[in-house]
Amino acid sequence: MQRTRTALMFVILLCMTTNGFTWGFFGHKHINYHAVFLLPPEMTSFYKQNIQYLADHAVDPDKRRYAVLEEGPRHYIDMDHYGNAPYDALPKKWNDAVEKYSEDSLAAHGIAPWWIIIMQQRLKKAFEEKNAANILKLSADIGHYIADVHVPLHASSNHNGQKTDQVGIHGFWESRLPELYAQTQYNLLIGKAQYLARPLDYIWERVYESAAASDSVLKIEKSLAASLTSDQRFAFEERNGRVLKQYASSYSLMYHSKLNGMVERRMRSSIFSVASFWYTAWVEAGQPDLSGLGKIEPNAEMLQNIESLQSAWLGGKIIGRSCSN
Repeated sequence: MQRTRTALMFVILLCMTTNGFTWGFFGHKHINYHAVFLLPPEMTSFYKQNIQYLADHAVDPDKRRYAVLEEGPRHYIDMDHYGNAPYDALPKKWNDAVEKYSEDSLAAHGIAPWWIIIMQQRLKKAFEEKNAANILKLSADIGHYIADVHVPLHASSNHNGQKTDQVGIHGFWESRLPELYAQTQYNLLIGKAQYLARPLDYIWERVYESAAASDSVLKIEKSLAASLTSDQRFAFEERNGRVLKQYASSYSLMYHSKLNGMVERRMRSSIFSVASFWYTAWVEAGQPDLSGLGKIEPNAEMLQNIESLQSAWLGGKIIGRSCSN
């Protein structure tokens, strides 16, 4: 009984440290922030003036999971549910997939790549209307979803190692490791954003990459854990001003090393992809002049939405899939 209680408390602590978030607070903010610097001069001025908003609200879609029933499936897709690579059984186009599997079935296993295309069309419309508030909100949101599909376990039904006795690996890979190493070891100087002539195909390729990497994420940690004691894997360490039981820094370094640059590669790809989707939406909107939009102060509607999301996140329970199941 005591061992079960201890294990349960560890899972709860892991969920608390990541808040159930993909890439963690740090990762999502880092990705949106760095994506701004890949944009062309015609976009950079507006985006740089509002870079703090884009970073701060990169986590809004995760907070929305505490308030909106339909939100969860927009963050992942269980590719293993559809067989093995090259996943010929799953149509890339939404209407074809719905005809084959039904909308309810697709939602049960995630709709991330299709949702990203919906968001891109909404961002294009915001550019066409030169609606600065919507441009920022949609840019922050789509950045989150694009970053999510770059996370290997977001393309696997074993999303938190719950099927392989590895509960907690979700936050370990996408939150703990970037927080420890991104600022000191990762090279995030990336080339310019590119126009995506076939954005749906592009995002599916990123999903396939994540699906291919998901087994390595799990197997490498499983093998490493088998060679060490629990005391060597976990430690009580300070994080965000609190002392919590989490994966030890020494164990994190071993796992990070064995992943051989995977986290850095996926973060670099996330940054490039986010910037390229922003750029593509702007180009398809006719490359509107953004120079007169300037720095945007949140209006009453934006502030109300921000407050509502914050309240839902702080006072509620995540709806659907969480870090503990």
